[in-house]
Amino acid sequence: MTWRKAARVTAGIVLTLLGLLWILQGADLVRIEPILCVADCEPVTGGSPGWLITGIVTALIGLTLAVAPWKRRRRDRDRN
Repeated sequence: MTWRKAARVTAGIVLTLLGLLWILQGADLVRIEPILCVADCEPVTGGSPGWLITGIVTALIGLTLAVAPWKRRRRDRDRN
């Protein structure tokens, strides 16, 4: 595996995990207290449809990036 494929797979895994976290937060299954507050910092209560959708899109992009090198290799192998 070349360094480009490794970087693509690593980025895909990171994006997938981040997307899963956002899905869980958007569905109100995970609550994380704010780390750094500038002004009047309060935790968000209840789910957020915006974060849920953002998490789904991010996770799908991450999965696409992580799986693409293996699909391409299989397709090339089947042609030969």
